Amino acid sequence: MENDQQFVEYVIKAIVNNPNDVRTERTVDERGVLITLYINPADMGYVIGRQGQTARSVRTLLRIVGAKSNARVNLKIYEPEESRRAHMSAHADTNAGMDENPMDLKI
Repeated sequence: MENDQQFVEYVIKAIVNNPNDVRTERTVDERGVLITLYINPADMGYVIGRQGQTARSVRTLLRIVGAKSNARVNLKIYEPEESRRAHMSAHADTNAGMDENPMDLKI
């Protein structure tokens, strides 16, 4: 296992509630290194963080780790299709009561 992959697993396992479910895959192509992170769906909020700040921070640190070995390293957080659908339907439900034209206020 490479240093960048070990770094991701170490940091993410420290953040989540289900560290045994953390798994990474490392692929190398002409654009650089891609590390795909697989986690328990219940831990998605911990890894992404408020407004994506945690994921952004991990990606920044990962780029620094990659720069030490002259590699461009990117992180992809795998999100199962069913959890994405559930998120989109919950978002649609919260917007269901909104008027079509919010500027058309009746006073």
